Amino acid sequence: MAAKGITYENVLRDVKAQNIAPIYYLMGEEDYYIDKLSDAIIDAVLIEDERDFNLDIVYGAETDVDKIIELAHAYPMMAERRVVLVREAQSIRSLDGLDVYLSHLTPTTVLIFCHKHGKLDMRKATAKIIQQVGVIFESKRVYDNQLPPFITQYFHQHDVDIEPQAVQMLAGHVGADLSRLTTEMDKLLLALPEEGRVVGPTLVEEQTGMSKDFNDFELQAALAGRNIFRANQIVKYYQGNPRSFFIGRTLTNLFTFFSDVMLAYYALDKSDASIAVWLGKSEWKVRQDVGPARRNYSGVKVMQILGEIRKTDAQSKGVGGCRIPHEELLQDLIFFILH
Repeated sequence: MAAKGITYENVLRDVKAQNIAPIYYLMGEEDYYIDKLSDAIIDAVLIEDERDFNLDIVYGAETDVDKIIELAHAYPMMAERRVVLVREAQSIRSLDGLDVYLSHLTPTTVLIFCHKHGKLDMRKATAKIIQQVGVIFESKRVYDNQLPPFITQYFHQHDVDIEPQAVQMLAGHVGADLSRLTTEMDKLLLALPEEGRVVGPTLVEEQTGMSKDFNDFELQAALAGRNIFRANQIVKYYQGNPRSFFIGRTLTNLFTFFSDVMLAYYALDKSDASIAVWLGKSEWKVRQDVGPARRNYSGVKVMQILGEIRKTDAQSKGVGGCRIPHEELLQDLIFFILH
């Protein structure tokens, strides 16, 4: 099966149903799904007591195709199947020769390649054969606007609700690092009182050290309402608490927000509900800040803001020899947005 059209949910569902392929090539920019699927495949194939003799783990930089084939040809001991897991497959010099094994698969072996931060060259013959006999899954990068649904769904899978403000706090605080994000969410699940099944901003504040009153989410709300005093309050907080401020994250959040505001101008129906559907956001999010910002800023001003955010991002990275402290760059940007 090819990578195109194959989703994490598709592969996971098949694995849990014991529809196990003889080879999996898991690749892409997002580590989280690669790790989750490789773990799920191993769990589906081997029980804990079978792993000592039937699970071989090798690393791409320390092995080659001949060694992998040798391991794949071995037979299981006191089990029906065995697993060969190749971590850091992107470091293997060449997959030439793997097609020989693919044409004579060992039916009791499940071979898993984990290729992170890159992709298999789909033009090569080996890739085409893997498509025919196994599964190629591409774990694509998750964008910031995909984080709120991911967070909400994760908690719902544990029969827990999460308040919209808490969702935005987590998304803004952690960003699109799903492994770290799920670790933070697991901490919140463990910290929930037995009688409580709702994660709120206070719990997020307690467990992450992030202020529920002074964060990127609150900054967006202040800018949306053009609340000069409140926006400057948050900037001052950042200046006095440098550990809670990372300019790259804040600029990313602001750029995503004002991009949504710009897109909202093009919605045919300007009601909050319709704009929410148009943007793929919650109606609560639109009412909270996208809607007010659309009313408080002209389209021309939003375009100028997006340009200024890009400029500030470049300056924060030292482009043009810029040495202005990040806190001052943010203060200048917020002034530009509000005036």
